[in-house]
Amino acid sequence: MPPRASWKGFLKIAEVTCPVALYAAASTTDRVALHTINRPTGNRIRRQFVDAGTGETVERDDQVKGYEVGKDEYISVEPDEIAAVIPHGDKTLTVSAFIDLAGVDDLYLDKPYCLAPSDRSADETFALVREGMRAAKAAAVAQAVLFRRVRTLLIRPFDNGLAATTLNFDYEVRPAEQVFSAVPAKKITGEMLDLAIHIIKTKQGAFDPHAFHDRYEGALTELVKLKVAGKPIPKPTTAPSEAPVTLIQALRDSAVAGGRPSAKSPAKKRTGRRGAAKAKAAAPRRKAG
Repeated sequence: MPPRASWKGFLKIAEVTCPVALYAAASTTDRVALHTINRPTGNRIRRQFVDAGTGETVERDDQVKGYEVGKDEYISVEPDEIAAVIPHGDKTLTVSAFIDLAGVDDLYLDKPYCLAPSDRSADETFALVREGMRAAKAAAVAQAVLFRRVRTLLIRPFDNGLAATTLNFDYEVRPAEQVFSAVPAKKITGEMLDLAIHIIKTKQGAFDPHAFHDRYEGALTELVKLKVAGKPIPKPTTAPSEAPVTLIQALRDSAVAGGRPSAKSPAKKRTGRRGAAKAKAAAPRRKAG
């Protein structure tokens, strides 16, 4: 089944417009879904909304959004009041600028989508936009009303189409100082830095998403299969505890494992004729009797 478009509209660059469709690039529908059930009966449990004061169930028609202005004090916001402030969308994804992709902080990247032409008559215009951006090595910043909110998207060439990633607003991204203010600025030099660089170089590779496996999802799938088949569940194994080591020793061990000889490794013994001859020459002489 072809994917269902999350949004349809027009990509607008200056006076050039192209009908496009937005598709979710990531999905969790293939994950194992576990529901909450009643242990004694095996029946699924349904959620109910209960009044915190009276304890009575509140029907859907009586539920309304509210903003907390004080402890246990709220002002209600009606659906028509919310609808009145929702920005009006014209189904247009308007490009405001082209930027260097390297200048985008990935902390601002939110949710990925795929952008494709929604009409075969737009294939040539879409290809022109895609190849122009690819040749210029540029990404586009665009705005549109998506899902009842004005959103900013970063658009870049991707395969035969375009990748469009919604961006977090500046107020949504926490300043780094809030997290790192207590982290001391330590300078690493000498052998520790050399070993760290060596370990990084021995571990260099290319990004391959196929090499990453969701071990939790795989284990959960196997657990469900065993339960359905009525087979016993194996007991979890605990990893043996390791003796603590110093940071420098851990770096040395990692470097040796990566192919770097240890600075404290013993010298290799010589073998062959030259080694045997040298050993024979070094043997103590007997006294004449």
